[in-house]
Amino acid sequence: TELCEALSQFGIWVRLHYVYPYPHVNEIIPLMAEGKILPYLDIPFQHASPKILKAMKRPASAENTMQRISQWREICPEITIRSTFIAGFPGETEEDFQQLLDFLDAAQLDRVGCFAYSDVDGAKANQLDGAVPEEVKQERVARFMEKQATISAEKLKQNIGRTRDVIIDAIDAEQNMLIARTSSDAPDIDGLVYIEMTDNITVNVGDITQVTITDTDEYDMWAKFSD
Repeated sequence: TELCEALSQFGIWVRLHYVYPYPHVNEIIPLMAEGKILPYLDIPFQHASPKILKAMKRPASAENTMQRISQWREICPEITIRSTFIAGFPGETEEDFQQLLDFLDAAQLDRVGCFAYSDVDGAKANQLDGAVPEEVKQERVARFMEKQATISAEKLKQNIGRTRDVIIDAIDAEQNMLIARTSSDAPDIDGLVYIEMTDNITVNVGDITQVTITDTDEYDMWAKFSD
């Protein structure tokens, strides 16, 4: 919390990644609401099945997680929540996986990744019973990402017509296009904003400017410069 307070004094975009879901995460949400750090939280929930979370040595439950997400959104309605999940953890049944899909529907997370479980040298999980066949893991990852793509598309569509601050990442002169990101998009892992260049606007890489969102798909957005 003290680090976030200090970083906020630089007047730059400060984004939090890989935050373990300890209770004191709640302390930084008001800083987001006050505009001191970006309203963006990357927090790996990993699963939603109580049985699988226990096997992962994770104390959280889907019910508690949903309650916390609701509280965060009450404090900071603009918050973007990114998370990662694992499909095919040893012992995961179809029922466990369905709990994860149901959680996605309920949580409506903004940015989500899913990985198939794989053994890690020295990890105790390697010794657990109930190994999931590789083809089942991959099939579950595909189902997970298909559901999340639908959720993401619907959430991004809500940006159409809105004016957003974006940071310019690149200038593609051949395509006459600027490539940018909103505060809701982390570099390399989240979506992009594509802006058609105009003669009367001059921007440089690293500039933060305002644009109006004109179109979206599952992960990216298109925009024009605000009038």
